[in-house]
Amino acid sequence: MSVILDAAKFHNRAKYLLDFWKDSPDDFGSANVLVVAVGQSQDDVLYQKSIAVQTWLLGYEFPETVLAITPDRFYFVTSSKKGKILESLQQDSNKGATIEIMGRTKDEAHNKELMAKLADIVAESKKVGTLPKDRFEGKVIKEWESAMKGKDVELVDMAPGIALALAVKDDSELDNVAAASRISSAVMSRYFLNEMSSIIDEDKKVKQDVLAQKMERCLTDDPYRQKLKLKDVCLIDVAPVIAYQLMKIEQIDYALADWCYTPIIQSGGKYDLRPSATTNSDHLHEGTIICSVGVRYKSYCSNLSRTYLMNPEKSQEENYRFLLRLQDFVFNSTVDGVVCSDVYNKAAAYVAEKRPDLKENFLKNCGFGIGIEFRESAFLLSGKNNRVLKSGMVLHVAVGFQNLEHPKPADAKSKIYALLLGDTLRVTKGAPQIFTEAKKDEQEVFFEFKDDESSEEEVAVKKEKARASGAPSPARGGRGDARSSRRKEEVQNRMQHERTRAEHQKQLHKKLQELGQARGAGTGKEKEQSVFRKFESYRNESLLPKNTHNLQIVVDKRSDSIVLPIYGMAVPFHVSTIKNVSKQDEQEFTYLRFNFITPGQSAGKKDVQTPFEDPTATFIRALSFRSTDNHRFTEIFREINDLKKDLQKREAERKEMADLVEQDKLTELRGRRPPRLPEVFCRPQMEGKRLPGDLEIHSNGLRYQSQMRSDQKVDILFSNIKHMFFQPCDQELVVILHLHLKNPIMAGKKKTKDIQFYREVTDASFDETGTRNRRRPMYGDEDELMQEQEERKRRQQLNKEFHNFATLIKDASKGVVEVDVPVRQVGFMGVPVRQLVLMQPTTNCLVHLTDFPPLVITLDELELVHFERVQFGLKNFDLVFVFKDFTRAPVHINTIPAKSLDDVKDWLDQMDLPFTEGTINLNWSSIMKTVNDDTAMFFDDGGWSFLNAHDENEEDSEEEVSEYEEESGSDFGGSESDTDEAYESDDASASGSGFSGSDDDSDGEDWDEMERKAAKSDAKRGADTGKTSSKTKRRDDSDDDSDDSDRPAKKSKKR
Repeated sequence: MSVILDAAKFHNRAKYLLDFWKDSPDDFGSANVLVVAVGQSQDDVLYQKSIAVQTWLLGYEFPETVLAITPDRFYFVTSSKKGKILESLQQDSNKGATIEIMGRTKDEAHNKELMAKLADIVAESKKVGTLPKDRFEGKVIKEWESAMKGKDVELVDMAPGIALALAVKDDSELDNVAAASRISSAVMSRYFLNEMSSIIDEDKKVKQDVLAQKMERCLTDDPYRQKLKLKDVCLIDVAPVIAYQLMKIEQIDYALADWCYTPIIQSGGKYDLRPSATTNSDHLHEGTIICSVGVRYKSYCSNLSRTYLMNPEKSQEENYRFLLRLQDFVFNSTVDGVVCSDVYNKAAAYVAEKRPDLKENFLKNCGFGIGIEFRESAFLLSGKNNRVLKSGMVLHVAVGFQNLEHPKPADAKSKIYALLLGDTLRVTKGAPQIFTEAKKDEQEVFFEFKDDESSEEEVAVKKEKARASGAPSPARGGRGDARSSRRKEEVQNRMQHERTRAEHQKQLHKKLQELGQARGAGTGKEKEQSVFRKFESYRNESLLPKNTHNLQIVVDKRSDSIVLPIYGMAVPFHVSTIKNVSKQDEQEFTYLRFNFITPGQSAGKKDVQTPFEDPTATFIRALSFRSTDNHRFTEIFREINDLKKDLQKREAERKEMADLVEQDKLTELRGRRPPRLPEVFCRPQMEGKRLPGDLEIHSNGLRYQSQMRSDQKVDILFSNIKHMFFQPCDQELVVILHLHLKNPIMAGKKKTKDIQFYREVTDASFDETGTRNRRRPMYGDEDELMQEQEERKRRQQLNKEFHNFATLIKDASKGVVEVDVPVRQVGFMGVPVRQLVLMQPTTNCLVHLTDFPPLVITLDELELVHFERVQFGLKNFDLVFVFKDFTRAPVHINTIPAKSLDDVKDWLDQMDLPFTEGTINLNWSSIMKTVNDDTAMFFDDGGWSFLNAHDENEEDSEEEVSEYEEESGSDFGGSESDTDEAYESDDASASGSGFSGSDDDSDGEDWDEMERKAAKSDAKRGADTGKTSSKTKRRDDSDDDSDDSDRPAKKSKKR
């Protein structure tokens, strides 16, 4: 897989760097040229400014490369292979910088000549900006130092200027920081917190470094990744603003995630609150536990620190509460235009004023800048840094107190403790945007682990004190109390969340009603009138077929007409005026009856009422003809029916093509080869055998060209693309690039509004069976592991290739087309068409793309969403999506598991979509007909409020049936997947109660009467001799004698 650079991003950032350098030359040491020399890759050194510059400009690290930047040109000296990758930067039409590539070869003399040439260019400027703190080794570095040796230049430090230029992050950088923060928060709240509380609760002896190593596996091993539950973190554990931003992040590729450092876990009186601290091998101690987690995503860092207190004393609780207030104070101080030293000095003054006893324990700084480098020291929040914060910068803000003394330590290790809180945030002009939102309230970090073997005397004393104060007696505490308290807290948080959601929905429904009333104002009850169509068979009599002179019935397929002889004249009738033709044989005669379409005829559901220019005129309803030539009449009957079928087919095709919009022509790229995605398949499939093709990017659109047939191609303009989705092949068999269009196009002979290009993950040339290795000893497990690794690599390569191509489409369209990625973690199962599939939300849509036909629902086009069959006991429910365009039929997604109900509601609420719920399926064709007939009256009568009131009305009266309730046998295209669970639930409730009769019946029989009839029935059975007749008679007697008997309701009455 070749590396593809983002040319537009490079030129934008290169222009920004040049402008920043021009405006702030002093920060670059007044250098006239900037040199970034990178040698061999060093695994032990992660953070150097030289590598940060390469990553920021190119998106990748380029070892063995020298970059020289002048005010008008970028010079690259690198290998020939890397040079070919960099050549793509020269092809961008909107260049922000001119680049020159000097490719090194195996010829030593040639390489020295290149270095000498670059050294001469650099030496022309007397001041050369370098990064002296970065140390590299390798052949290129030695050649560069040798070429610069003896040059009369002054080397200055440009590190401050580079730090300032890279400090303000753009949107793509912020997305990467948010993704890294999302993983950090998940590791802290979903893995470490559970593991730590379990270790302490169960008195396990686990070393801190062993626990840290297990945490590292959260980014490498699937079982550990599943424990992170990123879906819950995205929707519940973070603030709504951050959750919405996280929804825009593409599905996380763990291959692009890495640790900034091994997680730091500290307890037992040994605390080092510096970022460079390490985890020791002591056992995790029950007391004060501090954990710090740092994760990189696409080279961008995040950091998170939390403190957890076990059985805290009152003074510890007060210190932690003050730390929370202090952190909020520092957060509010980090705004655009504030000097870094002011942030720290204000925090120190706040501590000195509120808690002077903690002044000496306060840290020496409040955090630092963070980005591609984990610690950007230029923006250290200390008392001596005069740098100014700007909106868009990302900081790690950390506040804490060290070397605190425990007033009543339980053991020697608990005597000294520390407190630390750290979060990653974005500086704005107002309140900062927090990326790491692992919970830190006292309810989440205070743990009460009581001893199960507490003395009975202590419990008795507590009970006595409780009686004296009138409070309930305390129960004996145990280590399970903490978990019980956490569960109770989770229930309370969930209830509060539901109340907040209900209040938000109330506001959305109020706004929806107001918009509906404004929308309905001025609309009348006008209905769309059918258009009267005139049919002209022949313009004059001379155009009639020649064989009509014989006064025979003639079927003229050319004019779509039938010529009938009437009173010696040839009278043509267009086939559209004929309703049907019937043929009947009677003795030696054959009758043909022509039934015509006339006003007042009843039409079926599939028949369209034909308008008439003058319905009061005189019409011929039917004509009958008789002949002894049975063969000829049979042939005429067949030809007429075939003609009607052909006409109906052409009419259907005409209606189907009515909404086709003529597109502009595709402007092909000239002079160079267009970017291409090879070997992809197209859906809907082209005619004939399924064959691969190439997808190309041209000036104003895309072209899919079959590799085998030149006549099979599809052109798609950027202006016609409504949504573009990239679905990776994680947990799927195909990787997909899907286009949802504004107007339908023709793909082959099929009209479609959705077209997708995909490639299957499985490789036919790859030996899945391991037959080739079967002769090798011990081929089993090793071969399976190799196959899994190969498949994983193959999936990663496919994802990168398709995602990079989608990014190229976005750049070529100049912002017209955006790349959207389905969020699998937030998906839910459902039946949109025929089978149960995974529905996945994106930023703007709800989609299912794997199976064809796909489903794409644009959220901005929705009026509201209705939940059907939501009641206790049912395992599934249905969703109905109602569009703002009331003429569109609602879309149904059926058989959604009930466990997904809250998740779906949370997602809809975050997307600001109003929803309602009911217990039954509704007849939506009738509802939408009512809405379309008079929209104004519909909203004046309450609009969609009847959907919420439906259940209340049904509880008040079970006899009353809503006019919108779906009837059995209705052809309404609504939910057809009422699963057996509903019926099983009803049967179970009936059989469980033992009663199924009506409570209104007052003439039931008591037990004595029922026993008498049973004896009579037994006597009759004894009189019968045949087994079959006995069974029949027993049924007859039961039917005759048990008229209104055996009523279980009377059994209840008897009792």
